[in-house]
Amino acid sequence: MLIRPLRRLLTRSTAVSHFHTFPPCLSSKKILQKFKLADIGEGITECEVIKWNVKELGTIQSFDPLCEVQSDKASVEITSPFDGVVKEILVKEGEVAKVGQGLCVIEVDEELSDSSSAEQIEPASSSAPAPIIPNSKFVEDATSQAEQINEEPSTPRRPHPMDPNYSPPSVPDANPENVLAKPSVRHYARQSKVDLSRLPSGSGRDGRIEKKDIDAFLSQQASFVSADCSSAAPQAQAEQDVIVELGRTRYGMWKAMTQSLEIPHFGYSTSLDITSLHSLLPTLNSYIPEHFNPSKSSSLPINPSALYPAPSLSPVPESAQFTRLTYLPILLKTLAKAMMAWPVLRSSITPGSAHGGGKPTLTIRPHADIAVALSTTTGLYTPVIPRADTHSIYSLSSQLKHLSFLGRQVPCALTMNEMPKRGATVTVSNVGAVGDGEYAHPVLVPGGGVAIVAIGRARWVWDVSKSEHGERRLKIGVSWSADHRVLEGAELAAFVESWRTYVEAPERLIGEGI
Repeated sequence: MLIRPLRRLLTRSTAVSHFHTFPPCLSSKKILQKFKLADIGEGITECEVIKWNVKELGTIQSFDPLCEVQSDKASVEITSPFDGVVKEILVKEGEVAKVGQGLCVIEVDEELSDSSSAEQIEPASSSAPAPIIPNSKFVEDATSQAEQINEEPSTPRRPHPMDPNYSPPSVPDANPENVLAKPSVRHYARQSKVDLSRLPSGSGRDGRIEKKDIDAFLSQQASFVSADCSSAAPQAQAEQDVIVELGRTRYGMWKAMTQSLEIPHFGYSTSLDITSLHSLLPTLNSYIPEHFNPSKSSSLPINPSALYPAPSLSPVPESAQFTRLTYLPILLKTLAKAMMAWPVLRSSITPGSAHGGGKPTLTIRPHADIAVALSTTTGLYTPVIPRADTHSIYSLSSQLKHLSFLGRQVPCALTMNEMPKRGATVTVSNVGAVGDGEYAHPVLVPGGGVAIVAIGRARWVWDVSKSEHGERRLKIGVSWSADHRVLEGAELAAFVESWRTYVEAPERLIGEGI
């Protein structure tokens, strides 16, 4: 149908001139830009690309998620600064990119590139613009394409899965989005992990794929798999060594542990009597505030806000809600109280500078910043609970629940907000929640504060230290490691004894207004 109108156009003298009625300057000029990895944090020199949100030759808009990178501390999502088409991905998923290195090449309009940031984008090497096709050549190409389309034979209809002559294709030859199917059928196919492009024409109208076609495909695939398994002879796999490269987080931990050898450690271990805490815990669990535990509704028959609205509490996300307290938030609260009485445990080391004569200094913080060691599927992280002395026991438990939720995400959802550059002054590792040990030897890394404590498993023991006959007490082992360049051994021992007075007599928290 296209051949006859085109031939008519060729016979007219004015047809050829009409193809050049528009000037070439009206069409927008396309150029290639190289998008660089910007500096996402102080001290970060390289990042690992863990996920690309766009594929090559894919269209992207401004502020759309471009890719996700992960540094030694957190994962960051990078967005596109302009509209364009991703021509080439320079750094694949799992590869490491240096700050300032190109991540991808994007084709953009020349006008858009003028307004983009020069620090992140630079023109890539591009080929010369394509020459303008003459009028006669354009018409001949269009005519040949029309004849080719007219002469192409129609694609033969594929057999139905129930047809005995049907054989499933080994490689998908179509896009699943172009297959005729209802949204409910597509949802069922995604749940069944079936690629709709592998199915032939469906049994519905105009070859539409129905749910029964997917079921037939699954049953046929199951029969093929069972036949292959029964016919294949079992082969023994030879044992051999496997080389596994360290991920970004584990490699960061490797470097931090190597640097920890520069710190002279002083260790101190003892046990704390938490029998009183154990008796107090049921009472605290019975009165968890409603915004931390929404399942608990107020049992008061009278509305307390009948006269005047009561102060509204800040909303708590679902990931920070809990139904039961543990010993850890109480130990963190008592530790923060003891840290407020000991400024040296609230200090951080600042390396020496030329203005200070080359000597390092100590920065005393006004509040107790405590880090918590968190083991995740990708490695070890130490998120920080800032101003822990200003939190209640319930608030600390909510913070721990939320940090644990972020650490369990894949990839890890902890960001620079939970792990700031300045870090904490004391780190807590609750190893007793995993193992059955009572004591450990924690390692203090540079930038991790002046001390770290490992909390072991609580055990019931028979204590004869206070009475001749003895009594049954619940005790927990704590193991400290301190930076001996800052803390003296006597200071660390005295601080632990100060912490003991809060742990073994939690009534002090009530007297001091918690």
